[in-house]
Amino acid sequence: RDTETELSIIYILLGSHMTEHSILPFIKKPGRYLGSEYNSTPKNWEEISTTFALIFPDMYEIGMSHQGLQILYHIINQQKNFLAERCYCPDIDVEKLLKEQNKPLCSLENGKPLSSFDILAITLPYELCYTNILTILDTAGIPFYREERSEEFPLLLAGGACAMNPEPVADFFDAVLLGDGEDAIVEIGKAVETSKSLGESKQLLLDRLEKVDGIYLPAHFSPEYDEEGRVVKITSTLGKAKKITRRVVPNLDKIDHLLHPIVPNAKIVHDRLGIEVARGCTRGCRFCQAGITYRPVRERTPEQIMKIAETAIEDSGFDELALLSLSTGDYSCLETVLPKLMDKFSSDFVSVAMPSMRVGTLTENVMDQIKRVRKTGFTLAPEAGSERLRRVINKGITEEDLLNTCEHAFALGWKVMKLYFMIGLPTETEEDIKEIADLAAKTRHQGIKTGHGKRQIKVSVGTFVPKPHTPFQWHKQITIEQSREKIFAIKDQLPKKGCNLNYHSPQQSFLEGVFSRGDRRLSRLLEEAWKLGARLDGWSDYFHLERWRMAAETCGLDLEHYLRARDKDEVLPWQHLETGVDSSFLRDELDKALKEEYTPDCRYNDCQKCGLCDFDVIAPLVHSELNDSSGVKSNQTTTHINVPGKDSTDLPHFKYMVHYQRHGNISYLGHLEILQLMFRALKRSKITTNFSQGYNPSPKISFGPALPVGTESLAEYFIMDLPSPLKNPTDTVASLNQNIAPGLIINEIVLHSGKIDQDTINFYTVTLPRDLTQEDIDNITKFNEANEYIIERLRKGKTKQIDIRSMFLKLEHVSANKLEMELVNRAGSPGIKPQEAIKHLLGYSEKLVLTSKVLKTKWLPYK
Repeated sequence: RDTETELSIIYILLGSHMTEHSILPFIKKPGRYLGSEYNSTPKNWEEISTTFALIFPDMYEIGMSHQGLQILYHIINQQKNFLAERCYCPDIDVEKLLKEQNKPLCSLENGKPLSSFDILAITLPYELCYTNILTILDTAGIPFYREERSEEFPLLLAGGACAMNPEPVADFFDAVLLGDGEDAIVEIGKAVETSKSLGESKQLLLDRLEKVDGIYLPAHFSPEYDEEGRVVKITSTLGKAKKITRRVVPNLDKIDHLLHPIVPNAKIVHDRLGIEVARGCTRGCRFCQAGITYRPVRERTPEQIMKIAETAIEDSGFDELALLSLSTGDYSCLETVLPKLMDKFSSDFVSVAMPSMRVGTLTENVMDQIKRVRKTGFTLAPEAGSERLRRVINKGITEEDLLNTCEHAFALGWKVMKLYFMIGLPTETEEDIKEIADLAAKTRHQGIKTGHGKRQIKVSVGTFVPKPHTPFQWHKQITIEQSREKIFAIKDQLPKKGCNLNYHSPQQSFLEGVFSRGDRRLSRLLEEAWKLGARLDGWSDYFHLERWRMAAETCGLDLEHYLRARDKDEVLPWQHLETGVDSSFLRDELDKALKEEYTPDCRYNDCQKCGLCDFDVIAPLVHSELNDSSGVKSNQTTTHINVPGKDSTDLPHFKYMVHYQRHGNISYLGHLEILQLMFRALKRSKITTNFSQGYNPSPKISFGPALPVGTESLAEYFIMDLPSPLKNPTDTVASLNQNIAPGLIINEIVLHSGKIDQDTINFYTVTLPRDLTQEDIDNITKFNEANEYIIERLRKGKTKQIDIRSMFLKLEHVSANKLEMELVNRAGSPGIKPQEAIKHLLGYSEKLVLTSKVLKTKWLPYK
C-alpha cells in the first residue's frame, strides 16, 4: 500500500481505542493524558446502566500508583451493567489550555466529559490535594457546592483515607463512603441503577444511599460553633442516626479483581505490581491514624499471594512486585511466602520490594531473599530518636533492634539506609531531638564496621500532625517556627560525613494539620485559596502558604486555631463519624502514653478491647500463629533453593532486529517510556532476553535513536539479545502485536548481527497546518541553493552556531502543505529535528510548528 492509504487504515483501527487530544503538542508530559493502557477497560456506553468516573485528585503518576482506585475500577467493570473510567487532576498547563479552548475535562478510557457520568467517585487520599478537587470540578463545568448542583449533574461521592474527617470538603459532596469500598461500591451502583430506572429525584436517590452501610450524607448533619470557632454541637437534621460507622470488609479472600492490573504507559511513582498482603495494623503506634481506621488485621493467604503474583506478573510484564501493607514485615507468613516468590521470579529478574518495613521485622532471612535479584531500598522508621519517646508513642522497638537490622543490611551489601523520624511528638524534649542525630551516627557506624566501602545514612524528618481518631487527636501541633528550629538542630548535630538530611516542608505540614483537624468552615477557605491560584499543594514546587494566609484573612479564619490542643470533652468536628474503635480506648491510650506504658499487639496477645471486633463477622485474620509477647516478631529459620539469575556471559546470544511503527497519541510518550512499553510487551509475550550484569540487571535490548516527542514513524527498530533462537519469528510478531500498546505495531523480526551503522539518513514527511505561501517556497529554494545555513542554539546557558545545511540531503515541497526531508544523522555531531528546521527556515510561530505533523518513513545507512 502507499503510505497515505496505510496510515488512514491505521488511524481507523486506532480510533476506537485512543482519545484524540488536540492539546498534546502544547503540554509537558503528555503521557499523563493518553489513556489506552494495557488492561484498561473501555466499555460500550450504549450497553451500560450506571457509569462511574473514578477520580484521583492528583496527577497521573501519583494516582496510577494508588491501589484503592485500581481495585474499585476492576470491581465495577466486572459488573455487566456498570462502567468505570478514570480521571486524574490535570497539571496547570492543561488546565489553562482546556479553559482557553473551552473544552471539558474528560475520562481517559472513552474521552467522555465528567459531567456525563452518573457518579463522580473522588478519592480523598491526603489533605493537600483538596484544591485539586476544585480544579477537576471547574474544568468539568460542575459547580463546587452541593446546593448549587441541579438534578442533571452527577452524584459526587467521596471516599478514601481522609474520608474519616471529610468536613473541610463536606459541602462539596453529596455522599461520603467511610471505610472499605469493595462491597459498598457495588451496592452504591445498584442503588443508582434502581433510582434511574424509576426516574427518581436526587433526593430520593440520596434516601436510598443512606441505607447503604458506611454512607455519610453531609447534608443531613449540621455543625454549630461558638464565638471562638469551636464546634459545640453536631445535629442530625433528619432525626436519624447521629453517628455513621465505617464499612469493614471482614476478609480479603476475593482476588479476581487483582489479577489484571492496569499497566501505565507513562512513568509513574510506583511503577510495579503492588500486592496487598494484609490490611490493617494493630501494633498500636499512638500517632498512626491508619492503625485505627484500617483495623482489624486481615491477611491474605500465601496461596492467594502466589496466585496474584504469578498471574499478574505474567499479564502485566512488570519487573518488580511490592508486598504492600501498613507494615509488611508483620505479615505472619512473610518468611514462608518470600522464598517462594523469589524461587518463582528470580530467574526472570523480577525483584521483590517491601517499602513498609518495621524495625525488628527486617530480618537477615528477609534481606537475603530480597538481594537475590536486586537490592531494592528500605526505609526504616524509628519515628523517635530516644527510647523514652518511642515508649510514649508505643513504637515497641529498641535502639538495639535498629542497629542490628542496619548491621545485617550493610553486611549483606546495602550501601544506603533510610531512616524516618517525626518531630513535635507529645512530650518531646531537646534531648529527644539530639538523640535523632546520635542514632543516625550510630547507624552509620554499623556500616563502617562491616568494612565494605562507603555507607550512607539518609535521615528524613517530618512534622508530626495529630490526626483524627488517634490517641493524640487532642494534642497540639507545633508551629512552623518550632519545626524549623528542630530541623536545624538536627542538621547541626548530624555527622558531617555519611549522613544526609531531608525534611518535609514545615509550611506544608502546617496546612496539612489545618485540614486534618478542620471543620466545614474550611470549604470557603479552599475556594478562596483556589481562586488565588492554589494548585497541586502536595507538590512543593507549586505550594505557596501566602495564598492560604490571604484566603484565611478574606474568610476571617485563624489557621493556627486548628492546630491548638483540644479538651478531652470538647466536641470534635469528626466525632459523628466512627471508626468502630471506642473513644474510651483512645483516651486510655493517651493516658498510657504519658505513663510510657506499652500496649501489645492483639494479633499475638490478648484482645486490647478497642471495641471494633465482634468476633463473629469482624475479627483479626492472621494465617500464622506467632509468639509476640515482646512486641517484636521472633525470627524464623527458612530454607530455600537459591536460583541464581542467568549469567548472560555463560549463555548463547541470538540477536534479532525488531522493526516497528508508532502512530497516533502513543508518539507523545518519551523515548524511555516507549522502551518500558516494549520491555513489558516482550515479557507478556514470554520472550526471554539475556540480561546485563551488576546490581540492577536489565534486558539486553538496544533501541534506535530517540525520536522527538510527537513524531510518528513507519521505520523504528530495536535489537534484542536472546539466549535461544525464536521458533517462529512470524508467530512472535503476532504475539507481540497482541500484547503491545495501541499505536505500536510490530512489522517484522529478523536475525541480525547486532551491529548498526552509526551515521544514517532519515526520511521524513512533514504535513504543515496551513498551505505554503510563495514566501515559504522562496525560502526553501534559497536554502537549497545555499552552501551553508547557520542557526544559533542555546545549550546550558551558552550559544552555539551550527550549520544545518550540511545535514540536509533533500528538502522539497511535494504538495500545498507537505514537505519531504532527508536528514543526515552523524554520531557524535549535532543534529536537527524536522520541526526545529521548519521554525528556522519558514519562520513559523511556536504554535504552527507544534501542530505540524511529522512522519518518519524510513532510514538508511549513510555511506
